[in-house]
Amino acid sequence: MATRMSASRASLVALPTRPVRTFFDTNILLYCDDQASPGKQQRALDLVIAHRKQRSGVVSLQVLQEYFANATRKLGVDAALAQKKVETYARLEVVEPTVRDLLDAIDLHRLRQFSIWDALILHAARKAGCKVLLSEDLQHGQTIDGVAILNPFL
Repeated sequence: MATRMSASRASLVALPTRPVRTFFDTNILLYCDDQASPGKQQRALDLVIAHRKQRSGVVSLQVLQEYFANATRKLGVDAALAQKKVETYARLEVVEPTVRDLLDAIDLHRLRQFSIWDALILHAARKAGCKVLLSEDLQHGQTIDGVAILNPFL
């Protein structure tokens, strides 16, 4: 004889796991184009594709600007191709900063001694409700205001 599962227990079993909202720092997007580091390139591509599918990836306008500038200048990506990639990355959720965001980032810079650029990234991740910030530039394993910084290349 089959046993019945209670309605509340059945609903717990049926609940899908929510993907973790994840913020991408500029270096993750740049590694998607960095053929000099094939291992990091593949890891970065896998992360961006997975989070785009799950609709859990977040970037900021700052990240998109930094990506374009560095991809064209440092990696030699053609400007037209880099523009198309910015359009693709902009399909992730994009945090557009306000003056209030800048002032909050300045507070973070003053209190924690982060560069203003890193403070803007951290603030944008926090503002977007991200639990994870993927970055090679910030201290791996540190949690700041509820945002865990992870280096995906370790």
